[in-house]
Amino acid sequence: MSLTIGAFAIGMTEFVIMGLLPNVASDLNVSIPKAGQLITGYALGVAVGGPIMAIITNRLPKKMLLCLLMLLFILGNIIAAVAPSYSVLMVSRILTALTHGTFYGVGSIIASGLVRHDKRASAISLMMAGITVANIIGVPFGTFIGQHFGWRASFTSIAILGVLSLICIITFIPKIRNEASSTLIRQLKALAQPKLVLIYLAGAFGVSSLFIVFTYIAPLLEEVTGFAEHSVSWILVLFGCGVTLGNLLGGKLADWKLMPWLIVSFTLMAAVLALFWFTDRNPTAAVITIFIWGMVTFGLFPGLQLRIMTLAKDAPALASTTNHAVLNLGNAGAASLGGLVITQFGLSTLPLFGSLLSFIGLLLIVIVYVWDRRDAF
Repeated sequence: MSLTIGAFAIGMTEFVIMGLLPNVASDLNVSIPKAGQLITGYALGVAVGGPIMAIITNRLPKKMLLCLLMLLFILGNIIAAVAPSYSVLMVSRILTALTHGTFYGVGSIIASGLVRHDKRASAISLMMAGITVANIIGVPFGTFIGQHFGWRASFTSIAILGVLSLICIITFIPKIRNEASSTLIRQLKALAQPKLVLIYLAGAFGVSSLFIVFTYIAPLLEEVTGFAEHSVSWILVLFGCGVTLGNLLGGKLADWKLMPWLIVSFTLMAAVLALFWFTDRNPTAAVITIFIWGMVTFGLFPGLQLRIMTLAKDAPALASTTNHAVLNLGNAGAASLGGLVITQFGLSTLPLFGSLLSFIGLLLIVIVYVWDRRDAF
């Protein structure tokens, strides 16, 4: 539960900015595409800082590490709440992002180590439920606060949530004895496996297909679909319900048939985003599509994390953290690409480009699946 609360807090700070882009852009006198770079900055902070943090903190006791990460998380959100300019807000986002990958990487290992071998993906999905619940409750609530009391109030509430998470970690997480770790050279060699690199790339394209649309979901729903600003929060709640259902279901399906499920996940993601390209101008159809989209997309991640951990047996913590780093590179690229797409082709074309990105991820996963089949003979 303590891991889930921490995941909730980090998930909320990552995603809440997406519902506040119009507010932040207006207050700081920047364009929506430039405000979208705040997501890019966060993602790059995770991508660059995550693996470095994992290496630096590799020998720290896990409980101490979680406490230090949460203190840094609180500091970053306090700075965001009082940021006087766009530049300071960007710095605060990068600072907060340093906690992201390492927290989820260590949390995945702890969660998967507490259950039977055939339940590991389900355990990871339960830990990651903090992110999905953040989409249901945290992000819409943070968006509601930002729209009614100013976006700075949203970051203040996240900082308070970080304090609560820190208290729970101190109180409920036991001291965990560190296992003997591999040398740095062996860990880096484990990350260099060609098959693992393909999995990382597939995940990056998968998450890009999500964030090229979700980064700009508020302006898309307001300007293309025609929803009022206050309706966006409730649509995000519905999206979060789909995310939570998909995450839990995806964990169980990955435990059953890991690689086939990853292939099915990417196929569904590409199909649903292609459908959204047609339904984004119809309010009812758009809302239904958004729910299904959240469900099929987040059904991917528990299995993806498990596949990476099984491939990198000599470096599970670094591999897990690197996975989140790579996923956030996809996030960063998607936010930038989305801004370019908006400028060149318009908001309504974002789902089409998302579908194409999912399809590329699908091709990469199929290559790994065929490779696995050949290795089995």
